[in-house]
Amino acid sequence: MPDYRRLYVSGGQYFFTLVTEGRRPILKDETARESLRIAIERCRAKLPIEMTAIVLLPDHLHMMWTMPVGDSDFSNRMQRIKAIFSREWLSRGGTAGLVSEYGQRYGHKGIWQRRFWEHFIRDTTDFENHYQYIHYNPVKHGYVKNVSDWPWSSFHLAVKKGYYSQNWGCADDSLPVKYTDLDLE
Repeated sequence: MPDYRRLYVSGGQYFFTLVTEGRRPILKDETARESLRIAIERCRAKLPIEMTAIVLLPDHLHMMWTMPVGDSDFSNRMQRIKAIFSREWLSRGGTAGLVSEYGQRYGHKGIWQRRFWEHFIRDTTDFENHYQYIHYNPVKHGYVKNVSDWPWSSFHLAVKKGYYSQNWGCADDSLPVKYTDLDLE
């Protein structure tokens, strides 16, 4: 197995993918979505991040964050979000998945995959590609035909801010959002 090392950059922008254990579709449940909202809010109250984009799918989510200047510890934030979510989800009647003996020894709950995937955003083209990927993801997976039909996405906020038209991603509107058009302050 290759020696994987995470790239920690103070004030950096990152794209993340977080997947449920066994790809269980728990995020389609309103209780799970509320638990995730609470987890992100509690994490951000202690360890600030700027949430640039997010999309929730039944078994995974994608997020784009900008880290504060002087801080690069996204791993701690992700760990907190997963832990808070797990407590909230289980306390509200959610169920855990199967956990291996190894996982049980290390306290895994059978809710999230042990790891998460991150990608450091290198430049404006990389930003635009990942921003659009996040918002187009429900169409890519076949959940909806139009990006605007998926309710659990920051796409709707991006439309309100003028970054996208309401029919972005449809055959008749392929104009992409540009990084320079975004008000990230």
